[in-house]
Amino acid sequence: MSWELSKSGLARLVALGFIWGSVFMFIKIAGYAVSPLQMVFSRLVLGALVLLPFVFSQGLRFPSGAKVWGHLTVAALLGNAVPWTLFAWGEQDGSSSTAGVINSTTPLWTIVAAFILGQDRKLGTAKVSGLLLGLLGTLLIAAPWNAGAVGSTGSVVAFVVGTVSLGASFAYMGKFLTGRGIPPLVLAAAQLTAASVLLLLALPFAGLQPVTFRLDSALSLLVLGAVCTGLAYVLNFQIIAKDGPTIASTVTYLFPVVSVLLGALVLDEVIDWPVYVGAVASILGITLVRRKPKQVAGGATAPVAAAKG
Repeated sequence: MSWELSKSGLARLVALGFIWGSVFMFIKIAGYAVSPLQMVFSRLVLGALVLLPFVFSQGLRFPSGAKVWGHLTVAALLGNAVPWTLFAWGEQDGSSSTAGVINSTTPLWTIVAAFILGQDRKLGTAKVSGLLLGLLGTLLIAAPWNAGAVGSTGSVVAFVVGTVSLGASFAYMGKFLTGRGIPPLVLAAAQLTAASVLLLLALPFAGLQPVTFRLDSALSLLVLGAVCTGLAYVLNFQIIAKDGPTIASTVTYLFPVVSVLLGALVLDEVIDWPVYVGAVASILGITLVRRKPKQVAGGATAPVAAAKG
């Protein structure tokens, strides 16, 4: 895979890195007015409404069959409903910067989940080293002595569990949904639709809190759903199609930087040195687990995971 990147390709990559990196700032601001379930439901519906016209304008249709929709529902639970709700809940007391950095470790947990599901049992020295580095980075970020910068212990646990769930969703999709001839754009739109239904079912139980009107929160919620979810998916697929999945995967290295900068500049979040050291360790770990061997034996591999909370 060539790493040569055109100016337009670089612009797409930087734009996606900024969009996904800003997710955590918008989650924080939207959370001033709505509950976590209300936020995630609105985000899912807006994202689906953006994607559906792209799907239907290309003459594409949703997949059929109870088995496929069963897998889509599990993927929606693992990849959207659970992690997005946990991040929204965690940012009530936690730092958006910390959320972004921890979320960037998604590829590490994808490798672990792929190993458990039997997709990639040949880890090798590089992947094991990367996983250990990533774990060290997560521990540094979530260290008890760093509570003043990252937020409550509960928020950090929510970020970690949400990231593990997101990583598991990529491995699950790689095992049960890819290779069925379903276009990725259709899978994304169908998954967001399934997740919207799941959140709709949950709203009567934990999502009926009063809504406080704030202009900044309303705008953040709109951007979070329409831009950071819907349009970001479209842009990601454009990068994969025009520049290749290897280039697309490098967005993982961009958005934790964006989330930390926006957290400091917009939200006045204070970041201590363990977060920076942990972020560097995590990025090095991601680099190692994504290193491709010179010769790859036949067999299923885990899909490229682009972490996004």
